[in-house]
Amino acid sequence: MGKIIAIANQKGGVGKTTTAFNLGACLAMEGKKVLLVDADPQANATSGIGLNPEDAEVSVYECLVDGVDPKKALRDTCVKGLSVIGSRIDLVGAEVELMQKKDRERVLSNVLRPLKDDYDYILIDCSPSLGLITVNALTAADSVIIPVQAEYFALEGISQLLNTIRIIKSRLSPELEIEGFLLTMYDARLRLANQIFEELKGHFGDMVFSTVIPRNIKLSESPSHGLPVCLYDPESRGAIAYGQLSKELIARNRHKK
Repeated sequence: MGKIIAIANQKGGVGKTTTAFNLGACLAMEGKKVLLVDADPQANATSGIGLNPEDAEVSVYECLVDGVDPKKALRDTCVKGLSVIGSRIDLVGAEVELMQKKDRERVLSNVLRPLKDDYDYILIDCSPSLGLITVNALTAADSVIIPVQAEYFALEGISQLLNTIRIIKSRLSPELEIEGFLLTMYDARLRLANQIFEELKGHFGDMVFSTVIPRNIKLSESPSHGLPVCLYDPESRGAIAYGQLSKELIARNRHKK
């Protein structure tokens, strides 16, 4: 049975989407079968992996709101072993429509349950909010990766997210755990970046990934070419970092079994 991992932080611009599709691609290149679920109306994970959000007849919206079979939403990508359930801008309206549903926090969980045995990892790219769709993603997930930007206000807002995770654990999904905190946009030359890494380690210990994701122009460029960085420039620091992260994630889960 596969593992569902939400990639979440209500703070925008911390590298959630970049992590979602690059980690997904690197896991697939390690021989894992991976599904990327784009739960963000901006659909950047969908377009970043080279798919046009408007080309899909079935997106995550139809699965959530209309109960369409998620297998009809599956799309192949340029990376062997990596599939996507894409998003579209109409997902913005799903929050309101889900409010009318019974067990509204578990809709995505019910969507993904039939797919769980088909994949080693299902990664959910969450929107930068703590709205109902993000609550659905966290309820569906076995664990959460929390990207944290290596900048001054990085630790602000984490307490709010952790509180949401605590509530979901107590009321909706007792098994939910934190997979790890991932430091992104890291510049080793800056004392502040190192201070934030040490502060994270001090607060959260082994829950912080050893891998850090550097600031890297190739990471910024690759989505405009519709490619994960491991295909766009395999020798870049960004590609190497996400490759290391995929190996670290696999090793962590091997030890937990």
